[in-house]
Amino acid sequence: MPASIGFRPTDDDARILREAAKPGESTSDTLRRTLGLLDHERWLTQFRTDAEALKNENVNTEPEAW
Repeated sequence: MPASIGFRPTDDDARILREAAKPGESTSDTLRRTLGLLDHERWLTQFRTDAEALKNENVNTEPEAW
């Protein structure tokens, strides 16, 4: 993983960063926090997909694993 990532924000990117930043938060901190939120959103999307696929599963019909 590179030690640093170059990023040249567009005017719209800069606006989003300003609006997303918490008081006293650096741009790097804002990006880290929002990347964490994005990662969590991806996890939730996968969770919902898995839950939908398993919604009719009945574990009571499975043999005991012990």
